[in-house]
Amino acid sequence: MKILFQLILIVVLFLIYVRYLENKSVFYPERSVRSTPKDLGLAFEDVFIRTDDRVRINGWLIKNPSAESTVLFFHGNAGNIGDRLGKIDLFYRLGLNILIIDYRGYGKSQGYPTERGIYQDALAAYDYLRQRDDMKDQKIIAYGASLGGAVAVDLASKRALNGLIVDSTFSCAADMAKRIYPFVPSFLVRTRLDSAAKIRSIGVPKLFIHSMDDTTVPIALGRKLYDAAPGPKAFIEIRGDHNEGYIFDEEKVKEGIKEFVRKLGLGT
Repeated sequence: MKILFQLILIVVLFLIYVRYLENKSVFYPERSVRSTPKDLGLAFEDVFIRTDDRVRINGWLIKNPSAESTVLFFHGNAGNIGDRLGKIDLFYRLGLNILIIDYRGYGKSQGYPTERGIYQDALAAYDYLRQRDDMKDQKIIAYGASLGGAVAVDLASKRALNGLIVDSTFSCAADMAKRIYPFVPSFLVRTRLDSAAKIRSIGVPKLFIHSMDDTTVPIALGRKLYDAAPGPKAFIEIRGDHNEGYIFDEEKVKEGIKEFVRKLGLGT
């Protein structure tokens, strides 16, 4: 009996440890928003959106006078919207509006992040755009970086989009877990983030961006997601690390996105 009790205790402690690792690996929210588009000289609306489960999330709407399309921007798992000014500037210079949101638990957004919750946040942001008189006729491109790519893919499986851009994004949480924690059996990973399964039914034009130097999300997982997707689709392979590839290979990223939106007739 003593040995059995010890085995049960070891299993329970291991499961608790796995849950701890999982929670710490998926979300790294930061509450303090240290920068705003004003630092770029851009006017913006500080908007608050109520989700279906009554969580109040925060975002920024940056309107470009020449824009006919809006990028719905979903950031990665760390920091908050204040850390994404570089990409906001990039999209603005491409002649696009931007709505970027903080998931629940990030920045000024209420609540605590969960997989189901961040999907609800994305749906609320989309519906908010469609309900505004000055934005309801805008064409919408969902852009997601890293974890945000899984959010963008989930949104594309539930709402009508004109384009989808996934940047440095993985196929599913289980594939990421195998890379980070190979000692953890896949069936113990509760988080799904299964973009590879969802993207198979998404017919909207898609652009994939990934760096061959990415050590956080290996390019093999980006390729796996790309291979699962139906056309029309394109893949841009860049250089640089996970977070700074768009700076290291700025022209390639900028021209790739510019060509993507031009072909769709969504940009200037």
